[in-house]
Formats: sequence, structure tokens, C-alpha cells
Amino acid sequence: MVFTAGLVFFLLLLSAFFSGSETALTATSRSYMHQRENDGDVRAKRVNGLLSHRERLIATILLGNNLVNISASAIATSLMIETFGERGVVYATVIMTVLVLIFAEILPKTYALIHTHKMALAVAPIMQVLTWLFGPINVVIQGIVRVALTLLGASTERVLTAQQTLSELRGAIDLHTGEAEIKDEVKHERAMLRSVLDLADVEIGEIMTHRKGLVIIDADLPPEQILAEISDSPYTRVPLWRERTENIVGVLHTKPVLRALQASGGALDTIDILSVCAAPWFVPETTNLLDQLNAFRDRREHFAIVVDEYGDVQGVVTLEDILEEIVGDIVDETDVSVSGVKPERGGSYLVDGSVTIRDLNREFEWDLPDEEASTIAGLVMAESRTIPAPGQVFGFHGFRFEILRRQRNQIVQLRVTPPRSDDDDAPEHGESPD
Repeated sequence: MVFTAGLVFFLLLLSAFFSGSETALTATSRSYMHQRENDGDVRAKRVNGLLSHRERLIATILLGNNLVNISASAIATSLMIETFGERGVVYATVIMTVLVLIFAEILPKTYALIHTHKMALAVAPIMQVLTWLFGPINVVIQGIVRVALTLLGASTERVLTAQQTLSELRGAIDLHTGEAEIKDEVKHERAMLRSVLDLADVEIGEIMTHRKGLVIIDADLPPEQILAEISDSPYTRVPLWRERTENIVGVLHTKPVLRALQASGGALDTIDILSVCAAPWFVPETTNLLDQLNAFRDRREHFAIVVDEYGDVQGVVTLEDILEEIVGDIVDETDVSVSGVKPERGGSYLVDGSVTIRDLNREFEWDLPDEEASTIAGLVMAESRTIPAPGQVFGFHGFRFEILRRQRNQIVQLRVTPPRSDDDDAPEHGESPD
């Protein structure tokens, strides 16, 4: 009786090993193990080898687990029948159910979930040997399973589409936020990673400098006046127009101008401004950021003029604009830093209407939609289906928008109040303050 009880105990230990190994090996991070392998960890290499043949690994674990569980139950039932007669079947069923559930399933799997990587590295060598030993049996089992799935019309291939892969990466970035004390440290890095994945989904029309904010110069002005306007501008590249502002004839860079000025001995009247201009490069506003970034690299240019479907100039986009979408604002000594967002007491923000939704989402981790509009003013107009008047208040997507200033048909400033957990009284579309 003591020997039989000891054998049952040993089989339960084996069951706990297989259960914990299954949880540890299936829950471990493949990216983490891949990095460990690149760093020279032999055990991580074994884990990756097992995960690369996941079907064979699962078959080995389930085969071993069911074998020891059934054996332990059969031996325990035999022992109970010899001791208590026919009632021993009931006793064995109850006792083995409790023992298997607690000590062979829940306990080892809970431990494996808490110490996933540590346990996966520890059991990998043993599971590698068992997978090799059970290889012939696994081949037969997998063959039967594949035939059964084929007869049922189910696919036996696991294929991830590009969209599913990107969604998986986005989910991994959002989930792996780290401990509470380092969340602020990784916040910027997570935003950068998300922005890289979003490059193909964002059009340059959403990030360009709109034509209302452009610095453009009449090409027919005297050279000294053109140079004066360039000196007053914070930009190193300035478009030149002729006859009408829509007719861009060149892009003037300060470096060629300085070279021409040096070659002329300082005589401004002898400089032909158009001869030192670069030809304008026009790109459609529907181009996504990834394609535009590759185009900038291929052409070795940093500046492009954005046009709509009718060929009208809508603004300009630079290489720096795209890089800022990834790393955040890049401010140098010539930039005019105007954030357009001012926090207020109580959790609300004074926001200029021209501030982009993407900048707000990235800075404050909001989730405002940017499909129909690129600026916060455009979002309010798209949602309200009107041009709001100062004093009107709107509520959508959990946010509260109060119109503060309007210039002609443009919303200049508004107050944005993000949702609060204890605030369920968001106003409806078009609600006005009391």
C-alpha cells in the first residue's frame, strides 16, 4: 500500500511537471527568448527550437500528461477497491479529482504564469529529450489530427496577414508598459514605436504646414528685398511664386544664396535669384508618410510642396515633419515654439484650433479620431456638422469642447475637457452653456 501510494504521488509530480511546462513554454515571450539566444543563452536556443515545432511540443506534453494522469487514477482506483471494496471507486474519483486539480494543474500552472521565463528555460532541456523520444508517436498522432481536420474542412495552416502582424505588434507595445514606477520613462518610447507602425496609415495632408502658415516670396521682388525676407524667416527653404501665389516657380535655399553672394563679391543686383533656386517638387496630399519618407531618401531631398487632386497648393511637407511624427517635436534655435496647448486648473486645456489631433493624442494619450479631420477645430466642425459660434459647447467621444474664439469661419481657440471617471454628464451635440 505504501509503495502504491508513493507511485501515485510520483505520477502526480510528473503530471505537475507536464502541466507547468505546457503553460511556461506556451506563455513565454518569443521575442524575449530570441534576444536571449542572440546573447548566447543555450537554454533560450532550446526553447526557441521547441517553439518552432509547436505542434510536436504540444503533442508531447499532452501525451505525457494524459499518460501519467490516467495511470495515477487507475492505480489509485485499484488501491481503493482493494481497501474499501466497490465504494473505493467513489473514493478514488473524489480524491484523485482533488489531487489532480490542485497539485497537478492549478498549482504548477499558477507558478508557471508567475515565473514564465525562468521555468521555460529550466524545463526546455528535458522537454527536448522527451520530444525526441516521443517523436514517432507524435508523427502518427499529428497525421491522424490533420486527416480529421481535413475531413472537417478546417485549414491546417496558420497564416498571419500583414494587418494581423501589425495589430499584434501594436498590442504588444500597448501591453508591455512596464512597472508603475517606470511608466513615465517608457511613455515616449512607446509613442515612438506606435508612430513608426502608423506611418503607412497617415497621409502627408495631416501633418503638412498648411498654406495659411507658409512663408512664400514673390520671385519678381528685388534681390535685396528677397534676401531681407529670407533673413526674417525662421526657415532655410522658402518657395518662390510668380504672378500668383499658386504658381510656385522654385524653392530657395539659403546656402546657394550665400554661395552666389560670395561669388558676386557682395553685389546683390548681379544675382539671378531663380538661377540658384531648386525646382519645386510637387506631391499629392494623399501620399502616406512611409512612401514620402522613402521618396525623400531616394531623391535626397528634404522639402516638397503638397497639392490636392486639382493641383492647387495646399502646403509643404519636410523630412523633419515626418521625423517629428516619430520622435516628437524637434526644436532648434531658429524654430518658433508655439505649442498651442495651455493646461488649466481642473483638467481642461486651452487649445488653438490649428493644433493637430495626432499631436494631442500622442502628448496626452487621448484617443480622438483623426479620420475625418486633422486638426481639433476640424474635428469639432466635422462632428457638429456646422460652424460653431463662440460660447457653444459640444460633447462627443467622451470629451467636452467649448468654443472660445472664432475668426470668420475658422475656430481659433477652444477649451477641451477630457473625460473623467467620475463625470458622466457630457453635453450633447450643440448644447450651450447655462
